[in-house]
Amino acid sequence: MKIVAIVGSLRKESYNMHLAKTIQDRYEDKMEIEIADIRSLPYFDQDEENNPPQSVKEFKEAIASADGVLIITPEFNWSIPGVLKNALDWASRVDKVFIGKPVMALGVTMGKLGTVRAQMHLREILAAPGIQAKILPPGGNEILIGQASQKFDDQTGQLVDEGTLSFLDSKVDTFIDFVKSI
Repeated sequence: MKIVAIVGSLRKESYNMHLAKTIQDRYEDKMEIEIADIRSLPYFDQDEENNPPQSVKEFKEAIASADGVLIITPEFNWSIPGVLKNALDWASRVDKVFIGKPVMALGVTMGKLGTVRAQMHLREILAAPGIQAKILPPGGNEILIGQASQKFDDQTGQLVDEGTLSFLDSKVDTFIDFVKSI
């Protein structure tokens, strides 16, 4: 199964990127995960949407050819970061590569609530007419990792909290079944 992970943080030591890499390593026998490059995407420009830069074409092709998408977002001012919104804006135009695509939302933060507000906003965005992704339904499927500094190894960057890993295992299996069902 081919999955694209979109990480909404550009920070070098981002816990959200560490989560993406943990998932990439931990579930390599279940999914082939490519981490998309959103750093190279220019600001969305409607004047260029019909002939976008190569980085945009590659980003959209990665999504179009994937069986599913993981969107891993931090929370900035109770929402998703601008770089993630920019990437979603590019993907929502012209060929609209997210339509019908299975998506799982995840997020890591230093606070106690995980990325609950960002993920609520993300769900609204993913329902927009130009995106219409098939997001894994809420109701126990939310992956909201709070207090990150206590759950990731400082040396390796890997998620090491056993309770969180156990929960992640069950939700990844749920997502795999969800992708297969679509």
